[in-house]
Amino acid sequence: MILELNGIYKNYFTDNFEVPVLKDINISVEEGDYIAIMGPSGSGKSTLMNIIGCLDRPTSGRYLFDGIDISIQKDNRLSEIRNKGIGFVFQNFNLLPRQTALENVELPLLYANVKKKKRKQIAMEALEKVGLGDRMDFLPTQLSGGQKQRVAIARAIANKPKILLADEPTGALDSKSGDQVMELFSQLNKEGMTIVMITHEKAIADCANKTIAIYDGEIISIEEFESIVNLRKSSLGGDVNG
Repeated sequence: MILELNGIYKNYFTDNFEVPVLKDINISVEEGDYIAIMGPSGSGKSTLMNIIGCLDRPTSGRYLFDGIDISIQKDNRLSEIRNKGIGFVFQNFNLLPRQTALENVELPLLYANVKKKKRKQIAMEALEKVGLGDRMDFLPTQLSGGQKQRVAIARAIANKPKILLADEPTGALDSKSGDQVMELFSQLNKEGMTIVMITHEKAIADCANKTIAIYDGEIISIEEFESIVNLRKSSLGGDVNG
C-alpha cells in the first residue's frame, strides 16, 4: 500500500472559530493505482491534496505514506519524502521562468544531490519521455501551455517518485492540450506509475481507473455526488464548479 489515510480530520481556526474542512477521510491507494479525487470548489479536495503531498498536516487521524507514519515526522523528513517520494504537477505549472526546460526538470535532482552529469542525463530522458526532446533549451515563455505542463510532468517523474500527485492538471489548458496531458498520464500509469489526481471535472476524472467523490469535506458515493451536482445545476442554472 502506497497511501493509507485513516480517520483524517482537518480544521482551520479563524477569528476564534474552528472551521471543519475534512471529516473522517479514509482512502487507500495501492501501487499502480490511478485515482481521481473529484469535487467542486470548496469541497476540501485541495486541502486533502496538501495533506497527501505532505504540505500540510491533519488535525487528527493517521496518514501512512509507503508505510511511514507522516503524522510523527519532522519537517526535514517531510521535505525529503516530498522530494524523493512524490512528484507534483500543478495547474499553473510552477516552472522557473529564467530556467530552460532542462534546468527546470533538473531541479528536484539537484535537491536530491544527484551529480551534474547524471542529473542532466535523467532530465533529458524525462523530457524525451514526455515528447519534448526538441524543446530542452527553451524557456517557459517560449513554450505553449501544454508544453509547459509536459515539462512539469517530466520534472515530477525525474526522481522516479512513489506517486504522481496532480492538482487540476488540465485546468489552465485548452481541450486539445488537456487531452494530450491525460493521454500522457494514462501511458505513465500503464508503465507502473501510481497517480492521484485532483479535479472538479467529471470528464477528467473519468480518465482515471477509480474516482473518489468529496463534498463538503466528506467522501460520498459517486451516485450521491452526481445527484447533488445535478440538483445544484438545476437550481442555480449554471456551472457549479466555479
